[in-house]
Amino acid sequence: MSSNLDPIFKESLRAALGPEVLEKYLQALENEPATVSVRRNPFKLSKDVFVARFAQLADGAVPWCGDGLYLSQRPQFHLDPLVHAGAFYVQDAASMVVQQIFGSLRGEGPLRVLDLCAAPGGKSTCIASEALTDEDILVSNEVIRSRATILAENMTKWGRANIVVTNDEPHRFAALEGYFDMMLADVPCSGEGMFRKDAGSIEQWSPDNVALCSARQRKIVAEAWPSLKTGGILLYSTCTFNSAENDGNVEWICSELGAEVLPLEVAPQALRTKYGLQFIPGITRSEGLYIAALRKTAVARPVKLRLPKLPARATCDFAAGAECFKVTTSAGDMIKAYPAGLAAEIMALEGKLSVIRSGVAVASVKGRDLVPAAAVALSCILSEKTFPCEIMSAGDALKYLRLEPLVFPDAPKGFILLKYEGVPLGFVKNLGSRSNNLFPAAWRLRSTEVIE
Repeated sequence: MSSNLDPIFKESLRAALGPEVLEKYLQALENEPATVSVRRNPFKLSKDVFVARFAQLADGAVPWCGDGLYLSQRPQFHLDPLVHAGAFYVQDAASMVVQQIFGSLRGEGPLRVLDLCAAPGGKSTCIASEALTDEDILVSNEVIRSRATILAENMTKWGRANIVVTNDEPHRFAALEGYFDMMLADVPCSGEGMFRKDAGSIEQWSPDNVALCSARQRKIVAEAWPSLKTGGILLYSTCTFNSAENDGNVEWICSELGAEVLPLEVAPQALRTKYGLQFIPGITRSEGLYIAALRKTAVARPVKLRLPKLPARATCDFAAGAECFKVTTSAGDMIKAYPAGLAAEIMALEGKLSVIRSGVAVASVKGRDLVPAAAVALSCILSEKTFPCEIMSAGDALKYLRLEPLVFPDAPKGFILLKYEGVPLGFVKNLGSRSNNLFPAAWRLRSTEVIE
């Protein structure tokens, strides 16, 4: 594989990180398989259960993420109902460092956070773990609509109620001047960290593409920059190794936009570049990540959001610890839940941005009946005692995810919460001789494989 690398790439890596790192990287590229790692959702799985579940495949803890675990091989994740329930996330180990960095840099008090290029959601779920309090708001954005839909699905399954998923160009956030305390810009890059996972990406690499990516990255950050408050923190990251897209762009942000670099006192296993941390095969057990932290010094005048009048409150015992409201959507009336005290602010953001997911959809209103939504089953605000529960086998859980018929002859009629290994997966309406599957058709598992 290393023989297919462009000589210019090798020279750029040598210049950026030194000949010793280049040699170790080439050896890893040639002789070592891509790493496999998973990260638990702390709101759905205890650490003991998580480790025990992967005991046969576990191959060590990720040293810079307490929730991360290496696996010795890649299982068929799509056949694991727990991944569809948002109980864990499959992610390169290097990217997991975002959770520790975010926790170490966040200040006191409530935070407003923007993940600017968030799809498919790995780094947003890092932030939305225990480092995000119930008083914070995370806006996870993706500019490409199809990818934004995937992002919304993954964030819904992660279960936090204080996440807003948007589908906006970076310049749209400039209208929220000085609003965000922290911003993550995991910008599209030349993908040098993908070489070991995808050999085809080697052929797509070129110096021209590096230059194009570098310019695009600057444009993305510059357009969203006004939305970061003075003194706010930018985490800038790529999955590439060259200095043009990494330290070079950090230097440009500091000089042109107004910022100062912050030291990152985490992950001593990673290389220290001039401004950031570099994870790279052969040095760290990962596929690759560059990340740097900057504090904004430029002046931003904080916008004052005009808070809307709240809609009528709704009484619904499906959700706990949240405020419920009756809202009208294109699909009809529904009940939505927002974290206590955040409803008006999140609704104000809905009026400013192209929001495709916010709060938690709790139930649709059908006459006098409330039909529970899939999102509340997967959320951290679910009031489980409201519903009778059925524990599913792996086979039946996969049937449920495929929208195949299921029968619950011994269960009470009405809405039933289905669980797999103790984790809620969704609802059915039990009719006795049959049941109506309430899992979203758009999320349907299309694989016909079975667990042996």
